[in-house]
Amino acid sequence: MHADDPAEQKQTRRRPDGRSTDATSTGRTAGRHRRPDPPRRHRRALLGSTPARVALATGVSCCLGVAAFAAVRQADDAPEPVREALADRAAAAAEAEQRASRSLDRSPATPVTLPPSPTASPLPSPTGKPPRPRPVAGLSRLQMDNAETIVEVGRDLGLPRRALVVALATAMQESDLHNLASDVLPESRRYPHQGSGSDHDSVGLFQQRPSSGWGSVRELMRPAYAARVFYEALRDVPGWERMSVTAAAQSVQVSAYPRAYARHERRATAVVAALT
Repeated sequence: MHADDPAEQKQTRRRPDGRSTDATSTGRTAGRHRRPDPPRRHRRALLGSTPARVALATGVSCCLGVAAFAAVRQADDAPEPVREALADRAAAAAEAEQRASRSLDRSPATPVTLPPSPTASPLPSPTGKPPRPRPVAGLSRLQMDNAETIVEVGRDLGLPRRALVVALATAMQESDLHNLASDVLPESRRYPHQGSGSDHDSVGLFQQRPSSGWGSVRELMRPAYAARVFYEALRDVPGWERMSVTAAAQSVQVSAYPRAYARHERRATAVVAALT
């Protein structure tokens, strides 16, 4: 058919009737030529798909990168002390994050130990010596001090407790554990003393007589010396360990009243127990 044929021209210029079976053209005519929005479940599926999540993560990473670049650029433009402080803070934050990622344990690195509670120990004496024992057996402080001197001398000599009891019982009977001067010997008053007696020239804790060869007045007025010479004389008595207190003391003192020593044995034993 020729191109100028009027019949052919009429067929090609015919207007459509407004209906079409093409799905694409039908979709475009709806909603002023806009495609309708996909249903909600389709949008959720799109966001949940792997490509969509990758794209979203990529966008967030780009934003963070831009922010980090801006912060670094700002830190580079800051003065030197500020840059060092920012670097230290960043390093500390990274280290804390690394520790937190390694373990969930939040306990302290080193265990906290409390100091031991103080004990109720007695305070040392100002002189460095242990505190003096309290008086026992009805003794005064002065008598207890003299008894302690007698016990210390006997222990220094290595004598047994029996010798200590004998010595204390003797001093209790002779001087009532007082370092006595003598009214017969005026010299004895020149030395420290705790009273006086009048039994011949007897002086000191054991009422020993200088005229009998026990020592000088000055020596016998010293409690430690008087105790020492008594113990030395007791050791020279054969079998004194098996003797009664009365017999052992009388062997040394040669007293006119030998039985008087026995009544002090119990008190002397109590004092020795308190001092040893």
